[in-house]
Amino acid sequence: MVRLDAQKPVHFSDNMTRRDFLHTGSLAMLGLSMPQLLALKAEGGVKEDKDINCIMLFLLGGPSQLDTWDMKPDAPSEIRGPYKPIRTNADGIYISEIFPRMAKHADKYALVRSVYHTAGPVHDTGHQMMQTGRLFSGEIEHPHIGCVLSAVKGRSDDVPAHVLLPTPMGATGGNLPHGQNAGYLGKTYDPLLINADPSKQDFNSQKARELFDLRQESERVREKYGMNKFGQSCLLARRMVERGVRFVTINMFETVFNEITWDIHGSRPFTPISAYRDIVGPWFDNGYSSLLEELGQRGLLENTLVVAMGEFGRTPKINPAGGRDHWPQCWTILFAGGSVKGGQVVGASDELGAYPKDRPVPSAEVAATIYHALGIDLEHELPGPQARPIPVVGYGVKPIMELF
Repeated sequence: MVRLDAQKPVHFSDNMTRRDFLHTGSLAMLGLSMPQLLALKAEGGVKEDKDINCIMLFLLGGPSQLDTWDMKPDAPSEIRGPYKPIRTNADGIYISEIFPRMAKHADKYALVRSVYHTAGPVHDTGHQMMQTGRLFSGEIEHPHIGCVLSAVKGRSDDVPAHVLLPTPMGATGGNLPHGQNAGYLGKTYDPLLINADPSKQDFNSQKARELFDLRQESERVREKYGMNKFGQSCLLARRMVERGVRFVTINMFETVFNEITWDIHGSRPFTPISAYRDIVGPWFDNGYSSLLEELGQRGLLENTLVVAMGEFGRTPKINPAGGRDHWPQCWTILFAGGSVKGGQVVGASDELGAYPKDRPVPSAEVAATIYHALGIDLEHELPGPQARPIPVVGYGVKPIMELF
């Protein structure tokens, strides 16, 4: 079958979907001839399909909303923490001083400050809900959003549809699946695992080096992103979407144990809050800002959704160890690129950053928003031995339309 409303003819097998059937019959039902359809398109009356890529930056450990993107400078000291807000280039939006470069790009991204989930306050459940839209139940493991994209839209230009880098998530305390594979879709749709540190000289195989060789980038560009795993992974993600990869998932960290991460409980084996200023903040600031800059300069930001999110927020009150503990009741995530309108804030937390005060956004709504941006119909039936809907359908949620 040939789709007449796509950017170019797309040929399908005789295994037609409901959407294909509707596309086939729509011209006759509307009484439109081909010249009339083309004229309508020229006037903006018919929306063109456009492939949107996605780069998901997963901020493993759970960033503190109060020390990053939803500061409360007027709250008591045990709430507001050690950092000060700074002005951004978007009117009325302030973020933490640990992100000086991000402050210059606030017109490119949107902050959603009222995200929450209702599962247990452990890392693994948050990983599941944020990356699949649902909590796993029994033996049912739902697929990662990138794996659904791979199953629904397939690969392009003979490159993988979904790549996960630099390494899969490791132990985070719950001994549960993290939601980073294809689940019940089957291993066919699992992401390609790079499983290596792209900041190292001996990164990956010969074929991978030829396709995604960071040595082809100048030292100046590499240093701008940051010569660390996260920064170089962001640079690699930019190279991947340039070359046809549709979805890239970046784990900023692998585990929360004995490693500097966003997980600022304050005492070993976890991270002190000072690491936000000294290590974690600069890593994210440079990697994220450089990614948005280069995607914009290369004309890729318009068709590349960039989502930065963790699995939960942190407790409003600083604990006796000088850190903050797990808090899934409210936190902030970032959307940029695609058709997202930057320079805005969706939702708000209360005066302590503890609970949503305005426009609560459940985790399933985040997944629905990504599907919407990717052009995936939430009613689409996924392939497999037993046809299933997109995971978030059972929740009856809709995308965060304020972003678009």
